[in-house]
Amino acid sequence: MALQVWETLKEAIVAYTGLSPSTFFTVLALGLAFYYLISSFFGPSDYGTHTRDLGEQLQPLPPPVQVGEVSEDELKQYDGSDPEKPLLMAIKGQIYDVSQSRMFYGPGGPYALFAGKDASRALAKMSFEEKDLTGDISGLGPFELEALQDWEYKFMSKYVKVGTIKKPVAEGDAAPAAGEPAESSTAEVSSSSSKPAEDSPSESHADKAAEETPAAAKNVE
Repeated sequence: MALQVWETLKEAIVAYTGLSPSTFFTVLALGLAFYYLISSFFGPSDYGTHTRDLGEQLQPLPPPVQVGEVSEDELKQYDGSDPEKPLLMAIKGQIYDVSQSRMFYGPGGPYALFAGKDASRALAKMSFEEKDLTGDISGLGPFELEALQDWEYKFMSKYVKVGTIKKPVAEGDAAPAAGEPAESSTAEVSSSSSKPAEDSPSESHADKAAEETPAAAKNVE
């Protein structure tokens, strides 16, 4: 049976290739050797890179670190440009550690612009414009606010909250406190100036002179 199969195979090789069976198998062996030789130049480097990237992804992430209350400028330090620092992002003033989604929010990711910022307005509008990368959500419509709420729920359920954004103190808020003593002093001065002077020397002298004048006139008479 095996001999019949071999004879049939030899006849097919001669019929379809025009080569003898020995020549055909020699050419086939050389082709396979050439293929593996070429693959050896490209395969190992790609394989090593892929293995290294996979190993980096499988490394356990460090536990989230609480940063407390930070300013917007301080938050920019956690935009993923420094691999030694956690990847942070804020929504509605609440800061979350999104290091586990570095492929999305890290450098080169589709949402990398949002990292290191409070991107509430951009998320609500699904905008990638620089002007919308802010925590100011004034003027948003109901649908945009609803979309922002959905993003916030997603972050609250998936990521760890590690801090809040420090609100800048407006100049108008600090002015009254500093101006209170001056206003009080002004009020006291105004009160003092409006209060009539009592028993001043000039008034007492004038009253006494007025009382003595009738007496002097009577003596003359």
